[in-house]
Amino acid sequence: MFKTTVWVVAKVVSLSDKIEEVKSILTTLTELTRQENGCIVYNVLQNKNDPTDFTTVEEWENQASLNIHLSSTHLKQAQSQLNSLIALEPSISFYQLLAEG
Repeated sequence: MFKTTVWVVAKVVSLSDKIEEVKSILTTLTELTRQENGCIVYNVLQNKNDPTDFTTVEEWENQASLNIHLSSTHLKQAQSQLNSLIALEPSISFYQLLAEG
């Protein structure tokens, strides 16, 4: 039987002249989020072929811990800071694990 954790994949596309600022905000957010109860995995990735493309991959113990994260001050602050630095509205998807290896 697989874990009943919640997975989140979020994509952010930076304006081409704001890449370093977006990277800094996402790195800070990663450090703070990893300290939250219920956070199992929180990684931020940058596309090697398109440096404006950032993706976070998250695993949370349960929906309740994810909900707390979604209302956290540091996430809301990061979202506010990113508003003027991104080219598109962030894409956020929620998943359950079907297979692991």
